[in-house]
Amino acid sequence: GLWKWQVILNSQGYNIPLRKLAGLYLASFSLIYLFPMMLLGEEIFKGYVLKEKFSIPWKNGITSIFVDKILEITSFLIVIFAGFIFFLLEIGLPPKNLGIILGGGLFLSTALTGFLYFKIFKKESIVKILAKFFNHRRLSYAELLETEKEIFFFFKFRRRALSQALFLSFLRVIVTWLRCWLLILFLGKTIGFLPTLSILGFYYFAFMVPIPAALGLHEVIQTFSFTALGLGGGTATAFTVILRGAELIFVFIGLAIFLKLGMGLLQNFFSRKIENLAGK
Repeated sequence: GLWKWQVILNSQGYNIPLRKLAGLYLASFSLIYLFPMMLLGEEIFKGYVLKEKFSIPWKNGITSIFVDKILEITSFLIVIFAGFIFFLLEIGLPPKNLGIILGGGLFLSTALTGFLYFKIFKKESIVKILAKFFNHRRLSYAELLETEKEIFFFFKFRRRALSQALFLSFLRVIVTWLRCWLLILFLGKTIGFLPTLSILGFYYFAFMVPIPAALGLHEVIQTFSFTALGLGGGTATAFTVILRGAELIFVFIGLAIFLKLGMGLLQNFFSRKIENLAGK
C-alpha cells in the first residue's frame, strides 16, 4: 500500500523515499482504523502533512490520496464480489438480515464507485454536481475543481503509473489472501484458496463499514462464513482476534507517530502566528 502511494506521487514529480512516507502512512492508517466515521479526516490530515513536511501543494497531495483511495476501494470491491459469488455458489444465501446488510452495502459501494469511474472517463465534473447541494457563494470550489482535473488527468494520461499502482493494489490483495489462508492453517483447519477468498471478501466488507476496527461486525460475519464453510465458529473468533491483534500493533505505532506529527505541526502553526503578530 505504501509503495503504491509512492508510485502515484512519483508520477506527479515528487520522489519521496519510502522510509519518509512510512510514518505518515502508519499515522493515517491508525486514524482510519480507529475513527472511520470521520469523513475525509484521514485524507485532510495526509494532505496537510504532505504540504507542511514535504512542500507538496495541497492540490497535488489530495490528488495522490484520492487516486490511491479509488484504486484501493476498486481492488477491495472486486475481491468482495468474487468472494461473495463463490460463497453463494458453494453455500447458498445467507440469513435474511445479514443478506440485507451485505447486499445493501455492496450495492451502495459498487454504485458509487461505478458512478465515480463513469464520471472520470467521461471527464464530467462531480464537484459541480455537489456544488448544487451547497451554498457555492460562500465556498470556493476553484481548488476542488483543479484537484478533480488532476485526478482525471492521472486516469486518462498517466497510464504507466496507473498500471503500476493497479498491480500493487492487487499484489497487496494477494498477500492478504495468503495471510488469511496461512492463519487458518495455523489454527488447525484445512481450507482451499477459493473458500479463503470468500473469507477475505467478508474481511474487506467488514472494514468498509465505518465502525472502529470493524468491532463486532467482523466477528458476526466471519462466524457465519466459517460455520457455513465447516470451519467452526470458534475458529472464526480466534481468526478475528489474531488479525485484530496484529493490526493493533501497527495502529499503536501509527498513533504515536500521529501524536508526534500533530504536535510538530501545531508548534509550527503557532510559531507562524506569533511571527505574523510580531511583524504587525
